[in-house]
Amino acid sequence: MPGTGLLRTKSVEQSIQDTDEPGSRLKKNLSAWDLTVFGVAVIIGAGIFTLTARTAGDLTGPSVSLAFVLAGVACGLAALCYAEFASTVPVAGSAYTYSYATFGEFVAWIIGWDLVLEFAVASAAVATGWSEYLRTVLAYLFGDGVSTTFEIGSVTVNWGALLLIVALTGLLAAGTKLSSRVSMVITSIKVVIVLFVIVFGFFYIKAANYDPYIPPTESGSTASTGVDQTVFSWLAGGTTSAFGVFGLLAGASLVFFAFIGFDIVATTAEETKDPKRAVPRGILGSLAIVTVLYVAVSLVVTGMVSYTDLATGPDGERKTLATAFALNGVDWAANIISIGALAGLTTVVMVLMLGQIRVLFAMARDGLVPHGLSRTGARGTPARATILVGVLVAAAATFFPAGKLEEMVNIGTLFAFVLVSAGVMVLRRTRPDLPRGFRVPALPVIGVLAIGACLWLMVNLTILTWLRFFVWMLIGVVVYFVYGRRKSLLDKHVPMS
Repeated sequence: MPGTGLLRTKSVEQSIQDTDEPGSRLKKNLSAWDLTVFGVAVIIGAGIFTLTARTAGDLTGPSVSLAFVLAGVACGLAALCYAEFASTVPVAGSAYTYSYATFGEFVAWIIGWDLVLEFAVASAAVATGWSEYLRTVLAYLFGDGVSTTFEIGSVTVNWGALLLIVALTGLLAAGTKLSSRVSMVITSIKVVIVLFVIVFGFFYIKAANYDPYIPPTESGSTASTGVDQTVFSWLAGGTTSAFGVFGLLAGASLVFFAFIGFDIVATTAEETKDPKRAVPRGILGSLAIVTVLYVAVSLVVTGMVSYTDLATGPDGERKTLATAFALNGVDWAANIISIGALAGLTTVVMVLMLGQIRVLFAMARDGLVPHGLSRTGARGTPARATILVGVLVAAAATFFPAGKLEEMVNIGTLFAFVLVSAGVMVLRRTRPDLPRGFRVPALPVIGVLAIGACLWLMVNLTILTWLRFFVWMLIGVVVYFVYGRRKSLLDKHVPMS
């Protein structure tokens, strides 16, 4: 076991051996198709139904399609690194497990803590968005006056989000294969809706709406200033990060949220029948599918209406894909899109929770969080971890508004991508003997490009997002030294009791 103290690493062999530990064994029943469905299920969701219109109206104008391309390239580079890692270390935990094998326990803890932020916050944020779409659908069916929230004193309770989290927690506890089947049905529905947007919306495109493709900076608002300004814009002496080149770059960093999910495929490697082949196919296949759909949708929506009509309203009202159809007088199509979004966000929350549970499970198996959370039930799922995650996400989604959570999720995910991209290069050098079902081509060039692309997107997030991220990481360091380091099982190899 190389390394000591904070730098002690957990060998790949030990990680794989732990997957057969009695009482914490996951059931292997997923195929490459299941993983591709999971990837598409979680990626096609909040980003395409909500972020596309808002980003175009507030930051990029019609160039939101280029923003998707930039974000997609960064994700594609990182996806290649994830694919090699997942085929080499087919163990639950994704970036956490990979970091443990390459950088040591402390970095593994940091990335695990970071993934807790990514998945938990994303689950809660998307669940509140789901509740908003539920309100829209209920109003369409039963008339105005229907609400998915109610007040208890000064506290707002989002019963719609609570209902979703409770249902999904039960589904995830029932088994991963069942979750995959449900996800496949719902994913098929939302892919049809997305194709409907592209095909039907094409007939409402007006070429004039693409001019200017990148609106000049002076046409933007002054909202993206101060701590709400991007780090790059601030360093470069810009006064705002709305529209212009700064807006395009900020938009790419924001729509990156739409791609979050392909890394979750890697967290299910331990439950896959042939991980060395299936996981790379699931990761790269799902990412390729959604990138094409995202660019097509963004081109259609910004061609249907002027980007200025998609800007966030003075009362904070956010525009969606449905807005573009409503502004063209096609209200029935807007209602169909709202129903599709409701279905789409359902699978997003489910797969985000799945990723959160698997990371927590992996950390518990190593003792860095309470070991009992790594117990699996008769169905081969970590029931205790599932219930805990369900309770925490339900509390966050029920009592806290979504706010500007997308950027918090983005910075956490990009940080994970940087470590995975660096880690795959380290492991290739330190353990060239390991069998690899997939190898990143042109390494280390691809790895360096992946790191550079992710860091570039990170500096185009707001100063406030960076400040919040540092605070969360600081809390994680304290928790590690108070609990995780003392309870770690790396040197003890304590069997499940």
